[in-house]
Amino acid sequence: MSTTARYVEQFAAFSANGGGTAPAWLREVRRAAISEFESIGFPTPKDEDWHFTNAAPIAETEFRLKKAAGAKPIGAAELTAFRFIAAWPTLVFVNGRYAPELSDISHAGAGVRVMELHRAWREESALLERYLTRIASYGERAFTALNTAFAHEGAVIHIAADAAPAQPVHLLFVSTDAAEDGHAELRNLIVAEHGANAGVIESYVALGSPRYLTNAVTEIHLGEGATLRHVKVQRESDRAFHVHTVEAAQEKDSHLQSFSFASGAALSRTNIYTVLGGPGSGATLNGLYMVGGEQHVDHQTRIEHAAPNCFSRELYKGILDGASHGVFNGKVYVRPEAQKTDGKQTNANLLLSERARIDTKPQLEIFADDVKCTHGATVGRLDQMALFYLESRGIGAELAKRLLTYAFAADVLETIDIAAVRMSLEALSLARFAGAGV
Repeated sequence: MSTTARYVEQFAAFSANGGGTAPAWLREVRRAAISEFESIGFPTPKDEDWHFTNAAPIAETEFRLKKAAGAKPIGAAELTAFRFIAAWPTLVFVNGRYAPELSDISHAGAGVRVMELHRAWREESALLERYLTRIASYGERAFTALNTAFAHEGAVIHIAADAAPAQPVHLLFVSTDAAEDGHAELRNLIVAEHGANAGVIESYVALGSPRYLTNAVTEIHLGEGATLRHVKVQRESDRAFHVHTVEAAQEKDSHLQSFSFASGAALSRTNIYTVLGGPGSGATLNGLYMVGGEQHVDHQTRIEHAAPNCFSRELYKGILDGASHGVFNGKVYVRPEAQKTDGKQTNANLLLSERARIDTKPQLEIFADDVKCTHGATVGRLDQMALFYLESRGIGAELAKRLLTYAFAADVLETIDIAAVRMSLEALSLARFAGAGV
């Protein structure tokens, strides 16, 4: 059986067993999406955006749709290490299924509605019909098409006009040993109305070391003047595969602040795309990836300047050890009408071993003549002069290397605007590179 045929067969069973109980408009979209997936198949290195990432290990593994049946229940205490602040409104999903007993949204705050996708179909049907599957295109995108076909679990966050909740919403996606050889297709929607100002964290984590596929899509709509601080944390199993697309549509004077942290999974890829569709809008995309062994980590970004007087800033840093492989492909696209664009893109990488490697490709495509855009990439090793300085002051060679590596990571972590998340990820990085306790 071909790699796509397995999923087409699963889709038929999924639809026959209740997956097709969604609204009629979504059923039509699902059928179109699975047809697109069947037509294009999984990407190969011949595809430009996948030139440095081989999806064959995913395509050749016979993953099945994750099922809750038979899974051993987990307790709240097992999730403590993955929570930032317990009082934050939190939706928890275990092995691709909503876990109400582990979730608590009572502190969501005025003007914020948080719910799982099934409930949203009943209570926010107009909102879903307007935005769900409308922002993230599945045309010529295999993993988004696959996700769209099976979209039935995930979270919906609706932030009312001018709402400014004091606490961010935490979406926690957990995989356990029961997830072995399963695939979870998670679909999230975040809508911030005009003037709203909010934070959302998505965490993808694992208990144990199962092999599975997480394929997630998050769609974001930012109304006029809205600000969203979005943090994505990927700490999956070291045997897992992870593909996540975050796609945003922004109106006038809106601001997307995105941070992607990736340290887990055997193979992971994060796509972050946004369209600056209104004058004065902006995007700040930052990230840190830390991998070792034979891990492969890929970040793809695209910021499309589609209106005048918009700005974009990108800073991605990578730390690679062992025989790991990193990929960064960032594109800033400026339309002819996007005059007065101000864009800056930077990718910096630190290689800790002779076998670690990085493929980095920052890109500018500019079709306007009144712009200010820069881009650059660096790849290097630890500064020998700095190492000598530390060692000359009594710090051992190994500790000196770890401290300099942590300092490299801390520089970008400091850009995270949610203090509890920033401190937690700094502690994780310090533990990894300096041996400190978390």
